[in-house]
Amino acid sequence: MAENLSYLVDTFFNYLQVERGLAENTILAYSRDINRFVDFIESRSTHDLDAVTASDVLLYMSGLRESGISVRSLSRNLSALKTFFKFLSREKLIANSPTSNIDTPKIFQKLPIYLSERDVNDLLDAPDSESDIGLRDKALLELMYATGLRVSELVFLKTGNLNFTMGFINVFGKGSKERIVPIGEISSRWLQKYLDEGRGKLVKNKLADKGFLFVNARGGKSLSRVGVWKLIKKYALIARIDKNITPHTLRHSFATHLLEHNADLRSVQLMLGHSDISTTQIYTHITSERMKKVYNRYHPRAD
Repeated sequence: MAENLSYLVDTFFNYLQVERGLAENTILAYSRDINRFVDFIESRSTHDLDAVTASDVLLYMSGLRESGISVRSLSRNLSALKTFFKFLSREKLIANSPTSNIDTPKIFQKLPIYLSERDVNDLLDAPDSESDIGLRDKALLELMYATGLRVSELVFLKTGNLNFTMGFINVFGKGSKERIVPIGEISSRWLQKYLDEGRGKLVKNKLADKGFLFVNARGGKSLSRVGVWKLIKKYALIARIDKNITPHTLRHSFATHLLEHNADLRSVQLMLGHSDISTTQIYTHITSERMKKVYNRYHPRAD
């Protein structure tokens, strides 16, 4: 890579890491996409990003499409290039961005799977809260549905993240971004009961206790993401839910049910920890589909 190109790319990645605080996996994805584009323009004997045109970018994207890359991956690549050139342009490292007038490919997203409110109630009632493990699982499921947490956020929660007085939980999401999410009265009651009656019995070695909210059966260590996945599968089976659900299904259900009960999109975005409201808008498609079904079923002139 030419020295000038190398400097610009390194400057961009330093910005992603230091100023935007993106997660390592996100930065690695940007790195793959940007470096692949740099290899492309160097293969065309271009070593100055100011010389790159929209035609160069479109030719590159065309090559990716012909290679069989998915629409989603194609969109991600263009998004990375747009972010890269926008940064360089803003910092006056290049004169103009060649991607400013290029539209992102439309992605036909598959609507996420979510549960009905009845199915959620059945799932949340499935654990045997009389046992220590069952009490832990009951509190965990109640919290997941009450907050819409990602499983990666859930397993790293510590007891100190809870504020029962104010009724919220402090969460560190993607890119270590902090947000505060309400936990609700029902979830709060089960969490308090678990902390008072169940967690201490699971932590057999007090010296090994790292303060994680949801500990595994061996005590001390956090319940793993795989562990959460297994327990959700287990309770879905007990509740006789025939959908192929995952921990993310409760997150989808949380967002969908809020919107169905007239929550505003911006509030849902903040609770989910989405950096871009367009990510949250997928749930408006779900509620729109539901409205159409209700209309077609009940309106006298829908046929």
